[in-house]
Amino acid sequence: MVAARTAHLFGDETFDFKHCTEPEPPMTEQDPAHAPDAPDAAQPEKTGTFNLQPSRTFTPWLRSVGGSIAFTTYQVGKLFLIGINPETGRLSVYERSFPRCMGFGVSQTGGRTTLWMSSLYQLWRMENFLDPGQVSSDGFDAVFVPVEGRTTGDIDIHDIHPQPDSPAPVFVATRFNCLATLDYRNSFKPVWLPPFVDRVAAEDRCHLNGLAMAEGKPKYVTCVATTNSGGAWRNNRQDGGVIVDVETNEIVCSGLSMPHSPRLYRGALYAVQSGTGEFGKVDLETGRFEPMCFLPGFVRGVAFVGDHAVIGVSRPRPEKTFEGLALDQRLEEAGQQPTSMVAIVNIHTGDIEHTLQIQGVVQELYDVAFLPGIRRPKLLGFRTPEIRFQVRPAPFPVAAGPGG
Repeated sequence: MVAARTAHLFGDETFDFKHCTEPEPPMTEQDPAHAPDAPDAAQPEKTGTFNLQPSRTFTPWLRSVGGSIAFTTYQVGKLFLIGINPETGRLSVYERSFPRCMGFGVSQTGGRTTLWMSSLYQLWRMENFLDPGQVSSDGFDAVFVPVEGRTTGDIDIHDIHPQPDSPAPVFVATRFNCLATLDYRNSFKPVWLPPFVDRVAAEDRCHLNGLAMAEGKPKYVTCVATTNSGGAWRNNRQDGGVIVDVETNEIVCSGLSMPHSPRLYRGALYAVQSGTGEFGKVDLETGRFEPMCFLPGFVRGVAFVGDHAVIGVSRPRPEKTFEGLALDQRLEEAGQQPTSMVAIVNIHTGDIEHTLQIQGVVQELYDVAFLPGIRRPKLLGFRTPEIRFQVRPAPFPVAAGPGG
């Protein structure tokens, strides 16, 4: 059994917030009601406060890696961007509201960074309006603007990954049990279906949720079960989870408890078992999941920075989706309470070396990402006039004048 190994030392920084309104509607009126069969459905909290509390070593670690962290908290509909203020050396925290924001993807091409994020019924593309090396008047080295919002309908998008050979990302359409991409005439275009699901149906039959990419193409996915009827995966949460090879349709690992967030990194396949609170590797020769560490909560969202994994940890909701899992017993045996946090785990030792704890009304994280080379990002939202005046025209080709 892997024990939790966490540094319980906190710094002197605490960031307090008040969340007193529903997440801002992106373009149209928001309907906060979710489909009853959506596994992660949760009404956005309308009142409450929350704060972020970094461990004593979290801020120095983030300063040292030359980038920033993003994470989504879909229960209250918040996207957080965590960076470093170069003038003070302290954390810079920026948050914006999007209803049920979940999957988050990052691509960098030609020195420019693009962000992709899913919300309740839209998929957003956000572009950095600053040139490399440019800093805004208020001290940010990236100003992201939501330049495109594609309406997909409520298809329960989970993991999102950009594709280097396509302008559109590939994503997990969980409600429809498939991998998909954007289509300019339809809500989405299915591109892959698990071998145990017989058709694209709006029934969430197996709870396909996670996606790992290899050389820019889909390689592995996680499913909570191999079931083929609406909601049947719920009866297989303890040990029915699998990892499937997208190219061969073979199951490469089975017997998992609510697996999420498969990632290929340095030639190894990593994943989490949300139902047990474990982060670990998959031995593709034996098909075994090898736990590396136990985290005190429902684990989802993995990114890598050097020798560390950035992992999202949530407090489970008191409902059937989260009840009866081995996680409850593990927490009791460890004498720990479930915690909402971003954990920084050493991938060689399994130690939880740094944490950013989230207290208050924010309970659940879905995705995390690392933004390399961007130390202090900012994102424009829809409630302030700032977005109205942030205009960046493309260069106009000027014809050569006389004689030149």
